Amino acid sequence: MAYVITQNCCNDASCVAACPVGCIHPSPDEPGFATAEMLFIDPDTCIDCGACADACPVDAIRPGTRLSVAHERYQEINADYYRRRPSPPTFKRAATPRPLVTQPLRVAIVGSGPAGLYSAEALLHHSGVRVDMFDRLPAPHGLVRYGVAPDHPATKAVVDQFDFSPEKRQRFDLHLGTEIGTDLSHTELQQRYSAVIYATGAFHPRLLDIPGAQLPGSVPAAAFVGWYNDHPDHRDLNPDLSCNRAVIVGNGNVALDMARILSTDPGDLRNTRIAKHALSALHDSMIREVVIIGRRGPQDAAFTVPELLALTHIPEIDVVVDPADLLNSPASNPKMQLLNEIAHSPASGARTRIVFQFNATPTVIRGGQRVSGLQLQTTDGALHEVEAGLVLHSIGFQGRAIPGVPFDDHRHTIPHRQGRVLDTVTGQPLPGVYTVGWIKRGPTGVIGTNRTCADETVSALLDDVAAGKLAAAPGLQPAN
Repeated sequence: MAYVITQNCCNDASCVAACPVGCIHPSPDEPGFATAEMLFIDPDTCIDCGACADACPVDAIRPGTRLSVAHERYQEINADYYRRRPSPPTFKRAATPRPLVTQPLRVAIVGSGPAGLYSAEALLHHSGVRVDMFDRLPAPHGLVRYGVAPDHPATKAVVDQFDFSPEKRQRFDLHLGTEIGTDLSHTELQQRYSAVIYATGAFHPRLLDIPGAQLPGSVPAAAFVGWYNDHPDHRDLNPDLSCNRAVIVGNGNVALDMARILSTDPGDLRNTRIAKHALSALHDSMIREVVIIGRRGPQDAAFTVPELLALTHIPEIDVVVDPADLLNSPASNPKMQLLNEIAHSPASGARTRIVFQFNATPTVIRGGQRVSGLQLQTTDGALHEVEAGLVLHSIGFQGRAIPGVPFDDHRHTIPHRQGRVLDTVTGQPLPGVYTVGWIKRGPTGVIGTNRTCADETVSALLDDVAAGKLAAAPGLQPAN
């Protein structure tokens, strides 16, 4: 029986390269890759060799004969993708291998998350390259460490693949607690390195711009997620969990993560990587209902099927969807099919419940000294009041400018062309300055999307090396 890709899929695409028969899609050279929720194995093409499972960095690929109850649905999800696929797979000739760079080249990478690490991995393949990586935080791995939910250990394990070989480690140095723009300037990096790659991410919150959004108890997702992941900027958040109901504005995967952490029995989180202060606070939490608010209809919900499906397998949580919200939405895709199943499933009387509400826009957060609720306006214009003691807003993330580096104040990204940073005045690439990850493309894609993003940026850098556009690193001797 064919192998099956399950919930943990990170879209890294290591499995695509490992598959000898090309049965995993969408691949990085296909249009749907950047927007796909996950990758899928064609059950009619898979030869059951297991190469993909060996290559998977997050243990997401299982034999179809050995699926747990929680993963059985993925057999149908994988097969369904190919039933809906508009055209058969096309196979492309492998690209001609790029000549190895053996001349001395020293590259600085700012940011130690997946985008920066994928870039380092690609560069260290070339024996002449040395990489210095800088991060302002005291620990590496960026969004994987501080953004991925602590009860998703397999997803966090994606960074294990960056345990470089001894030879590569000799050409790689990690400098933590070093902020560019404060401890080192952009100009100093340009003077010391042949090239600089900015991989600083975009985990700063977009703020909810309605009256009452600044009240105590109204908390951006980045702060709350950072609090339970022990981010040094948010350890002292101390959210008030003494209320009965919390509301989350936004319904992406981060919203589902926060709802799950608030609703899960704290005893089940004890052996995860959750921060100790967060676990202690959750033990005393009085929250028994989390309402997730979506401005648009269920067909436009931002969460993925794997994350929603995972919620349904937590015994102490009832997931609630109003059947009336689905009446005008076609049940023609896996997300809508799953929502319909949830809507028509009886409540179990579990410890807590997560309620999805669609077609509702928050207009005012109520409260005097702190949050007491919020007002919602539905698509028919009606106004509704919801009592809540905690309002989390998960409406997106954005990047921040780095002193001396071009920045697009509208898109909140570094302007670029195929990873080459562009001068905001001339529109031309700045010699030796590159960008990768969310600060390059905005907060889109999943962890593995950064691999193809890094490939584009590193390819541009290496093309510039071949064209003689980058100077050799000062005082660096050729590698042996």
